[in-house]
Amino acid sequence: MVPLPSGPWQINPLGITYILLDFLILLRTFSTSFDKELSIFHLNQIEMKNKNSIWIYPLLIMCALFLATSSCKKSSSTTPDTNTITDVDGNLYHYVVIGTQTWMVENLKTTKYNDGTAIPLETDDTAWANLTTPGYCWYNNDAATNKNTYGALYNWFTVNTGKLAPSGWHVPTDAEWTILTIYLGGETVAGGKMKDTGTISAGTGLWDSPNIGATNQSGFSAVPAGYRDYDGNFKRIGMNGAWWSSSEYDIGIYAWPRYLLYDYSDFYRDYRSKNVGFSVRCVRN
Repeated sequence: MVPLPSGPWQINPLGITYILLDFLILLRTFSTSFDKELSIFHLNQIEMKNKNSIWIYPLLIMCALFLATSSCKKSSSTTPDTNTITDVDGNLYHYVVIGTQTWMVENLKTTKYNDGTAIPLETDDTAWANLTTPGYCWYNNDAATNKNTYGALYNWFTVNTGKLAPSGWHVPTDAEWTILTIYLGGETVAGGKMKDTGTISAGTGLWDSPNIGATNQSGFSAVPAGYRDYDGNFKRIGMNGAWWSSSEYDIGIYAWPRYLLYDYSDFYRDYRSKNVGFSVRCVRN
């Protein structure tokens, strides 16, 4: 459906020109007719005509104004809502409303915090395993292949800075993931409603077969980006999609992610080491 244009009302100059010309012609015709009547009727008739003209002139003016406003058009300068946002790197994301929440449809892929500061990129396995500070990577250290499709993998220390999401958005808490899960029918069925459809073997999707329960009914469009484990190894692309929450499991080494599997329709909740690299989805403030 084409959206109605919005913005301030603007008058069509050409339309007004024609209306004013018609009004002047009509006024001249009335004046000529009125002058002829002056030579025919007596004074009392002239006075009656003058009284009637008091009502005719305002009526003609009102008609002209009505025709003028009917020829107005609205400005289309306001861009229709495209359901997209951009991060500080200029990456474009779509979003979808699910229940009372608004979620990004793609995994985050920014290489900078929302204040423009660079996030440390870590490609070495041993260095990744020893991180206790923020870091990110691309699956198999291959941005050319995996960035646009799967997004980046971030450790939880990056999430915990509070600066990872674009302005107006944030990394969801564990409680916010729970709200989504409940709205979609609970843990045993929510996953299927979130997973992108199709399979690699059929040439119709990104998930390994059988991609059980996948309908993407929610529009969340979850993809199996895999993860980078605490030892630095990359694992399970095509089989597993996992997303951090901003909530700690405890004050120690664990935090709460959520994840999906190719062979189940469940949406799982479990704690994992904070130096694991998972995907990130953002929810609107």
